[in-house]
Amino acid sequence: MKLRHTAAWIGVTAVALVTTSACGGSAQKAAVDNADTIMAALARATDRTEKIGSAQMNMTADMGNGTPVSMNGTYSWGDGYAFDVEMDTAAAQMQALQDAPTTRMLFVDGAYYYDIDPQSSGPIAGKEWMKIDASAVLGEKGAQALSTSPGASSPAASMRGLKFAKDVEDLGKETINGKSTVHYRAELGEKELGKFADAYTEDNPFTSLAGNPSTIVMDIWVGADDLPVRMKQDIGNVSMTMDFLKFGATAGVEAPPAAETGDLTEQIEQMQTQQG
Repeated sequence: MKLRHTAAWIGVTAVALVTTSACGGSAQKAAVDNADTIMAALARATDRTEKIGSAQMNMTADMGNGTPVSMNGTYSWGDGYAFDVEMDTAAAQMQALQDAPTTRMLFVDGAYYYDIDPQSSGPIAGKEWMKIDASAVLGEKGAQALSTSPGASSPAASMRGLKFAKDVEDLGKETINGKSTVHYRAELGEKELGKFADAYTEDNPFTSLAGNPSTIVMDIWVGADDLPVRMKQDIGNVSMTMDFLKFGATAGVEAPPAAETGDLTEQIEQMQTQQG
């Protein structure tokens, strides 16, 4: 089982949604010629997104290896970061654990859960679910930043952080998923990442996979209803695209029963230590 690879790319889901949220609370000034107009548009979209608290989304993680992983489902941020998605089993290299073409993955209460085929041996023997704590993906500091920052993983938090970027551009109107949008782009460097730079330390597998990123380039397409239609983040070698299909009215995400869950957190952490 390519568990190290699995642990690495699942971290993208968390990192892509939280890193830019650490930019708030600074006295920096947006370095753009048309800052007032751009910031007003983004502020409206931020406020609306934050209030709604959840969305049905399609997310694609391109790890730079030619096989993007797509995740389709619901994401919520109103009462803490959580998601419930289906992903392509083969693209995620989960065939050893799941025979079905898609695998269900949850994130809730600071841990990832995978709906797998019961295994014959090991800590997940006879279990329907596999669990990996966020600390095994983001490192202790990164996981702590994720869990202790209210609304940190909200798309609205990422949008709010754009005003502290090095550059913010209005790239004009574009049609995305049949909707008329305005396309904005920003770049965030190491100084703007704040405490979420901890998610890029050597104790998490995402760092080496992404090529030790020092900047994030973020694109956002905002619709006429002042809600994001698409967000895209380029983090080193990794690219994450999120399409918002429908906002609000999503079901809550609950952790699977403990009796049906096998915990692989310790094994993942040991594997990463052995492999440096």
